[in-house]
This record gives sequence, C-alpha cells and structure tokens, in this order.
Amino acid sequence: MKTYSITIPDNKENLFIEWMKSVSFVKKIEDISDIDIPEEHKQLVRQRMKQLEENPKSMLNWEDIESKIKL
Repeated sequence: MKTYSITIPDNKENLFIEWMKSVSFVKKIEDISDIDIPEEHKQLVRQRMKQLEENPKSMLNWEDIESKIKL
C-alpha cells in the first residue's frame, strides 16, 4: 500500500475530496495538514542532527545496517 501527500488549492478541496471518494481503490482520505509535532520531538531530532554533524561516525549508515540484517 502506498501513501501520497498532495497539495491542492483551498477552493478545490471539496471537489477533490468528492472525486477521491468516487475512486473505488482509494482506501482512506485524511487531512494531515493540521497535525502538530510536539516541541519535544522537534528538539530531539535537532539534537540528533547536531550530534551527527559534530561526530558523523557516531551513528550507523542505514545501508550498512541493512546489509547486516540480510545476512
């Protein structure tokens, strides 16, 4: 299953939603534009990004991890 994010003009929202409802294979329509990310989470991500900038070898590369998992 795939999920996409799209941007549409405000004045076309109702038309778009109705059109999407008419498409049989569309499983879920959800407005995520007003989801707030808690400040604590933002701070945690900023902290981890800073750590990575200061010491790039402190974290593992995803490709390396993935290759080890596949062994």
